[in-house]
Parts: sequence; C-alpha cells; structure tokens
Amino acid sequence: MIAGQATQSGTAAYAEKHPALSYNTFDDTGLHVSQAGFGGYRVDVSIDSHRQALRHALLNGINLIDTSANYADGGSEKLVGEVVAELLEQGELARHAVVVVSKAGYIQGQNYQLAQRRQAENRPFPDVVNYAEGLDHCIHPEFLEDQLTRSLGRLNMDSLDCYLLHNPEYYLSWAERASIPLDEARREYYRRIELAFRYLEREVERGRIQWYGISSNTFPATNEDAQFTSLETAWAIAAAQGTDHHFRVVQMPMNLLETEAATEKNQSSSRPALDFAREKKLAVLINRPLNAIRDSELTRLADVPAPNYPATAEEVSTAVDTSLRIEASFQRDMLPQLSLAAETERQMLEYLAVGLLLEGRWQGFETYQNWRDVQYQFVLPRVRSALQFLSNKENLPPEVALWRDQYVEATETTLAAVSAFYQEQGAARAQAIKATAVAADPAWDADTLSQTAVRALRSTAGVTTVLVGMRLQVYVKDVVAELARPVEVKEREASWVALNRGLAIGD
Repeated sequence: MIAGQATQSGTAAYAEKHPALSYNTFDDTGLHVSQAGFGGYRVDVSIDSHRQALRHALLNGINLIDTSANYADGGSEKLVGEVVAELLEQGELARHAVVVVSKAGYIQGQNYQLAQRRQAENRPFPDVVNYAEGLDHCIHPEFLEDQLTRSLGRLNMDSLDCYLLHNPEYYLSWAERASIPLDEARREYYRRIELAFRYLEREVERGRIQWYGISSNTFPATNEDAQFTSLETAWAIAAAQGTDHHFRVVQMPMNLLETEAATEKNQSSSRPALDFAREKKLAVLINRPLNAIRDSELTRLADVPAPNYPATAEEVSTAVDTSLRIEASFQRDMLPQLSLAAETERQMLEYLAVGLLLEGRWQGFETYQNWRDVQYQFVLPRVRSALQFLSNKENLPPEVALWRDQYVEATETTLAAVSAFYQEQGAARAQAIKATAVAADPAWDADTLSQTAVRALRSTAGVTTVLVGMRLQVYVKDVVAELARPVEVKEREASWVALNRGLAIGD
C-alpha cells in the first residue's frame, strides 16, 4: 500500500526539478501542480502504451492525475496505482510530489452488478438515480464510502488528495424526465450534495482524503437550465460545515468552442463560474479541453492535415456506387460458390457492405473525427474479418479470389474518397477555429490548434490545471512542449467573450 499524500514541500520540490515547465498553486491547498494534468478517462491498465504515456508524463513534469472509479471500469485507477508504485520503487517519484484526483457517482459495469446484487439482497444503496439500462447514479454516503474504499484499493494508496462527486447533475436530468417541479428537484439535489459533503468531511478526518469537490458538466450552464449546478450554492453548503471545510476543488468543461465557464454569468452579481471559483480560491480543473461539444456536434480541437488529393461529392458518390456494384456481384455470383452455412452467409453479406453502409449516408458523419471513428472502429474491422475468412478458406474458387482483390481495391478507393472529403472540411474548420482564437487573443497563438486550445486555458486566471487525455507518449510530448513555452496568466474574460462572438459570426 502506497502511504502518504501530496504536500506543499513535495510538490514544490517536484516543480523545481522541472524548471522549464509552468506550474500553478492549487489555490488554498498550497500544492504546486502542472498547468496540464494527465486525464485518465480513456486509459486502462491492460494497455502498455497507456502505461508508458503515464510514466513519461510523471517523469517529465506532469504531477496531477485525474481518474475515476468508472473509467475503464476501474482499469484507469489500477493503471495509476501500478505506475506510481513502479516509479516510487525505482526512486524516480515521491508520493508527496504527485496530486491524485478520483471521483465517484456512476453505477455501471462492476458497480452496476454490485448494486444489483445488493438490491436482490434487500440492502440497496440509498438515493440511487435509475438513469438508464445498465447505468445508475448515486452520491449517498453509503455508496461513496464503498466506492472510496474500492478506489483506494485499486490505486493501492491509503489516501487520495482530491475526491470529487462525479456529475451529480444526473439527478436533475432524471428529475426533469420525471416531471418533478424544478424548485422541488433543486431542493432535493442540494440536500443530497449536503449529505455527501458532511460525509466527505468525516473522510478528511479519517485521513483517507485531503480535499473534496464536485465535477459537473453543468457548472457553466445558464442558471435557467434544469440541470444547472450552482457553484455558489455548493460553496454555501460547504461553508455551512464550518470555516475550516475542505471543499477546495471543482472540475468543469471549457474549451475554445465551449466558453461558458468564463462567459456565462450564472452566479450572483452577474459573474461566471470561473470568476466565482477564483474569488473563493477554489482549484479549478478543466476537462474536455480538446473535445468540444457545440450545437450537439463534437469537434476535436486538433489540427487536421489537408488531404493529398481532395475529393468532390461527385467523386465520393461514384466510388460508393462502384463498391455497391461489386458487393451486388458477390451476393449474386460469388456467394453461391462458397457453400457456406446460412448464418455465415448472412455475416459475410453484412461485413462486405461498405457501399451499402455509405449509400445515402456518407455525408451524414458531420466531422472528420466522427468519420475516422466509424471507419476504424466499425467499418475496417468488419471488412478485414470477412476478407481474412475468404483468404483462409481452402480451395477458394479463382473467380472469388479475383473478386476479393477487386473489392479490396474498390473499398480502399471508397474509404480514401470519403476520408479526403471530410479531411478537407476538417482542415479548413481547424484553421478557422485557430484563427478565431488568435484574433480574440494574440497570446494564444501556438504551433498547433491543440496547443492553442491548451494555451488559452492555462493562460486564463482561475484555471488551475487543464486535464488532457494523454494516452500516448506523443500526446504527452505535445503537452510538455506547450507547457515549456512562457505565457502570461491573467484575467482574460474579455478574450473569451471576443472568442465567443467570433465563433457566433463564423457559425
């Protein structure tokens, strides 16, 4: 079991070892943390590249790690625990130099199975929000105590530096669907948060956490939004626990397309959440810095290389039509020669259907990133599986072998055409976003869009750490390179307002 917690002296010594990088004080806690932190949302203990990325980050100046009980169904916490333990054993890292943040609230995966067992045994967790099939939510002390114990076990640590309620606004979303009056729903919502805060203060006394807070996607929302989480109200609840309360950390989304944390005046005296947090000396962790959701559309804030050969809509349609004709010939002429079982025939027709999948739909993927996800996570694995099946089949008729080769060529042409179409659009959009950001604040000008996105946030007073998904070493190196470039940290609300105005004009 890894003993200890992050300390002021330990994190200060860590920062001194990396003088080229930029650090902030974790507000009232006095800790020194890198301006970018390692976001553990999509990392897993079973993937070696994730292990190497985290290791590289900790050895090169990144000393804040953000994870959660539900990330990779606990695999993210396990990875953090194993990598930190390895570096401690090798003498390359001290526990008091690194700030570890985890969260609880989601009931899914293993936790969902646990909750279902307890339900069957007539000892359910109290105050569970039945949100969707396979997904519940809870911030009741009984659940939080169970989750903290499990998180510490996966992390192999006896204490966490920060423990956050993970998106408690799930209750408000459920209440809205259940037609519960908003005033009533909000009273119940903050009652649940107060109950959780009281419990978390006891965990501070036990020494299992140092500080606590809330991670909410709705801190920046308009205060008229039914799912809005009021930072001011959360602060008042904590303050009621006493002047020495340990509510010190909040997490919220903010990026070049989602500016509301700095621009939406949803607190009293017409202030945005970021301004209120700064006044109260709360540490602010920013999530989704590179994955922006605007008008229900996800945009990856990273450069998109221009295609070598742009494709027009007519060229894409022609390529799709060619794939359709070849697929039809497979069903008509080739499949009868293979003598396959009915289920295998069905699967082959389903997997060898790129043209059928794209016909009338290829213009609906909206962004280059969406298309890439569909191509690499769905289309290509199915096509490769079916083609491998054909290649491994004994005594494959020559006509089918020839068809296979034609299909490979046609599929490559079709996928390349769709990619080029979206790539051209993505490159233009990335350039436009970067230009708009730099116009709003010339200090945000960086080599790449992703670095501009991180720079805009880390240069804004009130932002403590930007949580970046760094699953690969190349991502870590990109972030470390950005943190090594000097930029003044100051109040930049006017820049964010100008950016928001520029985006509205661009839309």
